[in-house]
Amino acid sequence: MTFVTRFAPSPTGPLHLGHAYSALVGHDMARAAGGHFLLRFEDTDLERCKPEYVDQTIDDLTWLGITWDAKPLMQSETLDFYNQAVERLSALGLTYPCSCSRKDIAAALAAPQEGVAHTVYPQTCKSRKMAERNDNDASRLHMDRACAALPDTTLGFEELGGLKKGIYPIERESLISDVGDIVIGRKDIQTAAYFLASALDDIRQGITHVVRGIDLFEFTQVQVLLLKLLGHTPPLYYHHGLIRDENGKRLAKRDDARAISLYRREGVTPQEIRLMVGL
Repeated sequence: MTFVTRFAPSPTGPLHLGHAYSALVGHDMARAAGGHFLLRFEDTDLERCKPEYVDQTIDDLTWLGITWDAKPLMQSETLDFYNQAVERLSALGLTYPCSCSRKDIAAALAAPQEGVAHTVYPQTCKSRKMAERNDNDASRLHMDRACAALPDTTLGFEELGGLKKGIYPIERESLISDVGDIVIGRKDIQTAAYFLASALDDIRQGITHVVRGIDLFEFTQVQVLLLKLLGHTPPLYYHHGLIRDENGKRLAKRDDARAISLYRREGVTPQEIRLMVGL
């Protein structure tokens, strides 16, 4: 099996040291294995994603010495591809429309009968049918039905990373109680949400090894479930550690002081960036 991995940023800001680390780890692993490294821009958030960040990302990655083996995939150019998957899951009876805003959900979770507030959707719209869906509705996965649709033997994934290395079965009870009915079709642009779009692109690009940060590890069970429901074999996973600031906080795009472009302007070399992130 040829090793194929990817770097898949959202172009909503400049690359920082954490991005550089993730891209370099994936690129180094692919090249060491004689495999392929691909680039993907997860730019379905049409309001926050900007073309200038796409250009800057390509420029920064090239400066770091990273090369990719195909034209970068732009999610925004193939929205119909994701919509078809949402419709397929709907045809299986595994979705329902949801009109709740974030404010509605927060209010429902704060109600006394809900107990301790958490981020799991309170199932306000769960009795609705997809035939009732309109342009102001999102599509949610009916997690109970989704978990029941697959036999016990099909759920699980292999983690190759040193932090979490092992075989992980997926617990249906945990998906239902701790993850809940996630949005898989967004109402703002009528396309698939991150969980589904990212997983589908891994299949479309022939990704054999997903290399990404440990902060995304908990998302893996959801993506594996979605891929299994759609008849796909999930890739292998490698979740690496994170680059953190002096307070132990994970870097974010708001940390412009650690943007690769700023380091470049200060005369830092690509090899020094590697040393900064421990490579």
